[in-house]
Amino acid sequence: MGTQESLKAFNKAKDLIPGGVNSPVRAFSSVGGSPLFIAEGKGGYLIDVDGNRYVDFVQSWGPLIFGHRDESIEAAVIKAVKHGLSFGAPTEAETELAELVVSMFDSIDKIRFVSSGTEAVMSAIRLARGFTGRDDIVKFTGCYHGHSDSLLVEAGSGAVTFGNPSSPGVPADFTKHTLLATYNDIDSVKNCFADCSDIACVIIEPIAGNMGLVPADKEFLLELRKICDENGALLIFDEVMSGFRATINGAESITGTKPDIVTLGKVIGGGMPVGAFGARAEIMAQLSPEGPVYQAGTLSGNPVAMAAGLAALSKLKKNVLVMSVLNSRATRLVEGMQKEAESCGITMQIDTRGSMFGFFFNEKPVKNFADACNSDAQLFAKFHSGMLREGFYFACSLYETGFISTATTDEMIEDTIKASARVFKAITDG
Repeated sequence: MGTQESLKAFNKAKDLIPGGVNSPVRAFSSVGGSPLFIAEGKGGYLIDVDGNRYVDFVQSWGPLIFGHRDESIEAAVIKAVKHGLSFGAPTEAETELAELVVSMFDSIDKIRFVSSGTEAVMSAIRLARGFTGRDDIVKFTGCYHGHSDSLLVEAGSGAVTFGNPSSPGVPADFTKHTLLATYNDIDSVKNCFADCSDIACVIIEPIAGNMGLVPADKEFLLELRKICDENGALLIFDEVMSGFRATINGAESITGTKPDIVTLGKVIGGGMPVGAFGARAEIMAQLSPEGPVYQAGTLSGNPVAMAAGLAALSKLKKNVLVMSVLNSRATRLVEGMQKEAESCGITMQIDTRGSMFGFFFNEKPVKNFADACNSDAQLFAKFHSGMLREGFYFACSLYETGFISTATTDEMIEDTIKASARVFKAITDG
């Protein structure tokens, strides 16, 4: 498998773009080698600039639940483009997509669209602070909520991949209002509230996808809801990754815990840049122009993005059984790989939620960030490189989640399992 053109493209990019990439994890630093430069996506496959084809288990880090170049989404985008790329004015498509999202989330009465997950979370926290009149927030070590200053503290995903749990350029005065708790550890949350009476909100990925796939325990979330209620703090579910990926009706539908605010992204844009945050009407009424909490964006509700999201969610709502099909394939994938790993003496922890899957080379189950960090990073890098050579594209960091799309066939799953057997054997044989 030749990758000369990708290497050439990467070297040129490094002369013009920091690190040669526009999002750090893409640089392949934690798995070795150079990133592949992609020329095209087709259904469940990626094709790089050298013409190599890979089964894609990244799917643009989540948005492409129907795979690359889904015909209905593509047609909706082309139709929208022919009417104009951006207006900076309201369109009916915004209302239609809002109506669709609200109909699928019990906790959301009203929603506002933005252009990214980072922007959605940043705005949701501002809204929570404005609603409660408080300054401090609680976040969990290893949960990544975008790269805004107050949240880039003990973050997961790319920040961990590069060994920087926080970042230079973030003033201490910004992060002093961010309290840290341990995922799936309710006592750590109680300690935060015992130490501070000015907590506006607790933000959590109810299904964490940025320290690998680590779902929160149901009992933990129920206790979290109780603590927030007792202390007058809002509970924010960050579902930028898990929204419409783990379940069609939000994490609240499978955890039994109802959040005050939900942040969304990825799938609701169908592959276009979109984020959103929503809540009950009482909270959203604090948002400008109804209320005093300011938030704005030139490209918020962009008509092309709205068209793509509307096509994706409409298709998903009409095919509600698709999530169980995707979960079945995701489960078959990780269980199959786990069996092959164990046959080579390798211990593998696995999990799935809907169309999301995760695995760790770890002797013990992973319940939080510290557990995830105890996974074998060198083994993951070897596995990643080996699978890439076999033609299978997994996330290039052990702290990321994998994704199944409707274009990921049963045959692809079986081929992946067989390839993993060859890779595990090669690793153990040295």
